[in-house]
Amino acid sequence: MTDRPSGTVADVPELLEVERYRRLAEAGLDRFIAEVTVDDPHCLTAPATPAVLRAVLVGRRFLAARRRGKLLLLDTADVTLGVRFGMTGTLVVDDRPGVDDLLYAPGLDARWIRWRLRFADGGEMALHDPRRLARVVLGPQEGVLGPDALTVTVGQLRAALAARGPGPPLKARLLDQSRVAGIGNLLADEILWRAGLAPGRPCATLTDAELRRLQRHLRTTLEELALRGGSHTGDLMAERHVGGRCPRDGAELARGTFGGRTTWWCPAHQR
Repeated sequence: MTDRPSGTVADVPELLEVERYRRLAEAGLDRFIAEVTVDDPHCLTAPATPAVLRAVLVGRRFLAARRRGKLLLLDTADVTLGVRFGMTGTLVVDDRPGVDDLLYAPGLDARWIRWRLRFADGGEMALHDPRRLARVVLGPQEGVLGPDALTVTVGQLRAALAARGPGPPLKARLLDQSRVAGIGNLLADEILWRAGLAPGRPCATLTDAELRRLQRHLRTTLEELALRGGSHTGDLMAERHVGGRCPRDGAELARGTFGGRTTWWCPAHQR
């Protein structure tokens, strides 16, 4: 086993990876579904069962592939199928994975296919997940998710961070999918590092200028890392270990826990 930066495994895939899955899923649109196979019923969330999935999908086709945060949404004319990828889930369409080399996940292996459907033209869509944390759900409640991080406005971010009193730590609120959808551990640390904001900073203490700076860096970080190849390509990534140094000013990084997640930040410039 190779060495891994501490505290990063549990949040890949994040928004950027699921967006790539969404684009791959578009290759499965307008193709009639001939067969649904559930290799591991553990991946299904009630009321979905193998029989129910066959009843609502066979003979139909996906008309749209959408995303909200880390949730992939596949719409037929009658129902929406939601897929949450957990820690190591991968979407595969016609033997092509949405992400060629998902961080901290082994390569594709037929033993780890949890759910698959075969199209009438002979192609296939499948959910691959070594750790069995991915989930498939019918009619997911999209309304419980906050605005998508890729398009969140300053006003939406202000509402997401609003709290009585000083409020929770900034990072904990960014990880709350009901407030802002799509940000995981890696992205949260990278965004806050770039914005110069400490992860433990109480939400209510941000000034209007700091709020705008956070929203700006949130958007630009997602855009830049999408071009680089994913959530694991941030500037901070290689230094997420004991003795790691800030890529900006060389200060030794601090380590702590916020929102239940291992967190790395620079005490010199993140305030």
